[in-house]
Amino acid sequence: MTYAADLLYEEVAYLAYHFHWPLDDLLDLEHPERLKFVAQIARLNGQ
Repeated sequence: MTYAADLLYEEVAYLAYHFHWPLDDLLDLEHPERLKFVAQIARLNGQ
């Protein structure tokens, strides 16, 4: 597994935990859009 794949799994797991969206929906997101969701969740959680 590459570094990029590790980050993808981390982002998808984080979003799945908070949004409860299906895996296919999360993987369909473009990387910048996925990062925006991750950042917004982190901000809302005070992280």
